[in-house]
Amino acid sequence: MSNSFVTMPAGEEARRFFVLGDRIERQVRIRGTWLNVFDVTVPPGSRTPKHAHASPEVFRILEGCLTIWRLTDNGPEEIEAGAGDIVTIAPFMVHGYANRGNVPAVFSAVVDRDMAEFIEAEGASEPPQTSPSAETIARMTAAANAYGITILAA
Repeated sequence: MSNSFVTMPAGEEARRFFVLGDRIERQVRIRGTWLNVFDVTVPPGSRTPKHAHASPEVFRILEGCLTIWRLTDNGPEEIEAGAGDIVTIAPFMVHGYANRGNVPAVFSAVVDRDMAEFIEAEGASEPPQTSPSAETIARMTAAANAYGITILAA
């Protein structure tokens, strides 16, 4: 049995983006595949709106606690995920998350090419100074649609 390790090229740092208050750092893009790994830091009180897309996602909670909401075949489900927990999101499943705690939540996310391109194209290079405005949310919603992501509730 062999192990494969993927490392950042020497001298290269993870690329950092800010999307609606969350800090998102690309850790790896595996060339020739759809796989991308990002580390996401969610400040206390921050959340992502309910949305859906064609690709599956996998979240592994590294620090803190994240409340993940998803709409399953059995109805809505809310999960309190803590460090070490892994949560899967099926293709086209409506989902969202929130940090209801007092400390940042950090998770690794395995996402597809479209989600990675959305983050990299629409993410800001600097953290926001205020909560997202209605105009910012509307712009992000329109941009998400171009990448196959449907925002259902902001």
